[in-house]
Amino acid sequence: MKKGILGIIALGALAAIYHFITPSSAIVNRMPSDGAIVCFGDSLTSGTGASQGMDYPAQLSRMIGLPVMNAGVPGDTTARALKRLDGLLDMQPRAVLITLGGNDLKNGVSRQTAFDNLRAIIRSIQAEGALVIIGGIDIPFYAKGFGGAYRELAEETGSVLIPNVFAGIMGTRSLMSDPIHPNSQGYTVMAQHFYRALQPYL
Repeated sequence: MKKGILGIIALGALAAIYHFITPSSAIVNRMPSDGAIVCFGDSLTSGTGASQGMDYPAQLSRMIGLPVMNAGVPGDTTARALKRLDGLLDMQPRAVLITLGGNDLKNGVSRQTAFDNLRAIIRSIQAEGALVIIGGIDIPFYAKGFGGAYRELAEETGSVLIPNVFAGIMGTRSLMSDPIHPNSQGYTVMAQHFYRALQPYL
């Protein structure tokens, strides 16, 4: 019975993901020019907990058959990411896939500060002509309003949103390397979330 309920919850979470990443005319830079596809973020991007070549950017690259650059730094906060933004823009990306905010949440950074930083990052990327895909975090009883803030930010900036990159992963021991990070198989699920978001714009 418990497994059945968890399965229904997981399916509902996946349905929510696909609802929010449906292509929309409101998306900014929805037909980006040629350039790099870059994953920009924290340990979820760098691949903490995965074996070599099994981080989500590497798996996504194999899914789409195109190079995907991994610009993930473990422990990165939105403030630190903002400071290294020039290096990202020097790559002249066509699309940037973002996983940021989790360390702000863990470290007690205010939601306002975290999302002001994210807004600045996204606007700077979009000003260079690139599509932005946001990998949100929405963990029940822990997200402290971050889940809703990701939705508001995506709507405001015209970004593609994955409401929760952990959907279908967190809470499943076989997909986690520790309480926070997926293992190689968990990153496969995460890569599938990003593939679904990115594919309409390739």
